[in-house]
Amino acid sequence: MTGDHRPDVAFADLGSADLVVDAVYAGGTTGNLRDEPINKIVPGVGNQGGFRPAGHPKNGAVRLSVLFTTGGEVDWPDQLDAETGTFTYFGDNRTPGRDLHAPSRGGNLLLRDAFAAARGTPEERAAKVPPFLLFERARERGRAVRFRGLLVPGGPTLSADDELSAVWRTTAGERFQNYRARFTVLDESRVTRAWIRHVLSGGDRMQGAPRAWADWVTDRTYRPLVAPRTTDLRSKESQLPSDKVGAAVLSTIREHFRGRESYFESCAVEIWRLMAPATGDCDVTRPSRDGGRDAVGKYRIGPPTAQITVDFALEAKCYSPGNSVGVREMSRLVSRLRHRNFGVLVTTSHFHKQVQEEVRDDGHPIVMVCGRDIVEALRGHGISTADQAKGWLEQACPLPV
Repeated sequence: MTGDHRPDVAFADLGSADLVVDAVYAGGTTGNLRDEPINKIVPGVGNQGGFRPAGHPKNGAVRLSVLFTTGGEVDWPDQLDAETGTFTYFGDNRTPGRDLHAPSRGGNLLLRDAFAAARGTPEERAAKVPPFLLFERARERGRAVRFRGLLVPGGPTLSADDELSAVWRTTAGERFQNYRARFTVLDESRVTRAWIRHVLSGGDRMQGAPRAWADWVTDRTYRPLVAPRTTDLRSKESQLPSDKVGAAVLSTIREHFRGRESYFESCAVEIWRLMAPATGDCDVTRPSRDGGRDAVGKYRIGPPTAQITVDFALEAKCYSPGNSVGVREMSRLVSRLRHRNFGVLVTTSHFHKQVQEEVRDDGHPIVMVCGRDIVEALRGHGISTADQAKGWLEQACPLPV
């Protein structure tokens, strides 16, 4: 992306360009739907909706499918984890009164069939799992989109239930289900125009396919595109929610524990479980003289029949946005760590730069969970608004009477 926010690929060149990860593809300038770039990039997939398949899912004849996300729907928080190459996407049944697979575009049918075939034979994957191309709205300019990668269903460490699950939502008192799907972004920096044309014309998808995609079809080998952070230090702004809805979620948590902040420790344990599902038993101590509470727990590693556990210590600080976690709070957690233990510090605020530097430079095995991390963890489990957070708190973190 250029410094003046010009797209990497002009609107006139969309039909001939390769797809390059994180490149921006321009929209038109007429002021109507003809400005949409995706159906110019991938002819035949339409210009509306999140699912944009070439071919209809009801016929089982989808040659290729685009997944499009705005990244801004708080009730359906599609999320790309660039550090693991995992993309979480929500299906198209987003209003009450319809069956899970009822939406006319057939997006949830496509998810159901593709994820089932993904765990089948190589022949089933080759025939029934189309290539998925992920685009998101580029915020820099108009209708421009950014290509985020070539996807395949599932992931190397996910169970079938984790890969595709039906989740419940409530709107205006009415309950309904939608899919939450997890994909892997493959380690392919470029998808060629020649292959896209070949696939759309009905040709054998394995012919000229990107190597990582062909390997996945052949033996279900996942090679994710992982992009570790280039810096260990996070600014205050990057540790707090960037949107008003996320800020309201954090505010709801603080208000729940107002005047009883010592009880936030139990809530922090539940938040940590959302981030680290392999967390085992945890115990929260009684308040100490300074009002603080500690938690200790075990983290499970390995297959179910041969697991080991690693002990960890957890502390939590229910702070306002202007109050950072400093050296004093971190030193207390560091002093509790024993050989082969790790620590977790959860805060509704942010970590001071000095604390981050000392943890990094001294090599302390401590996970620092800030306010934005909390919001993203909750969103990943369907808790996106202040009302939803309030309901979750009342159920998962009730206060004693």
